[in-house]
Amino acid sequence: MARLRISGIVNDSIVDGPGLRYSIFTQGCPHHCPGCHNPQTHSYKGGRKISLRKIKKAIKENPLLSGVTFSGGEPFIQAKKLLPIAKFVKEQGLELASYTGFLFEELYSGKVPYAKELLQYIDILIDGKFVISQKSMDLKFKGSKNQRTIDVKESLKEGKAILSTNEKWN
Repeated sequence: MARLRISGIVNDSIVDGPGLRYSIFTQGCPHHCPGCHNPQTHSYKGGRKISLRKIKKAIKENPLLSGVTFSGGEPFIQAKKLLPIAKFVKEQGLELASYTGFLFEELYSGKVPYAKELLQYIDILIDGKFVISQKSMDLKFKGSKNQRTIDVKESLKEGKAILSTNEKWN
């Protein structure tokens, strides 16, 4: 049975994207950004393992969800394990967003294993490391001014990062 290492799950988040969201906080992060909002997610041995079946069941059972958000830690470190969940989310007609400390260009290049495959399912990507000197409380759904809100579908078509114009996210 496939299992994902997580720090935690929020079944009904309103801070990880617009609407009511199911947010998965993956465990393990190579970035270790100073001032990180979730430093408990950095260790690759921390957190707990959960079956993908249990995650899918929880998503399916909540008819009020408008989307699912992958956060962390660094979701793309577990991209291969997140692929079945991402596919399931899209089959349910839900929006899929992900946070990452990597840049879109790094993920798109194939440098991170299975990242390009996972991008195929993601609608919105908040990319870039958290930079404490650029921290801002005025930003919607991101922590520092260097981070970008990317329209992944358009970016994949163009082969380069295209910023989202979706008012719900900006």
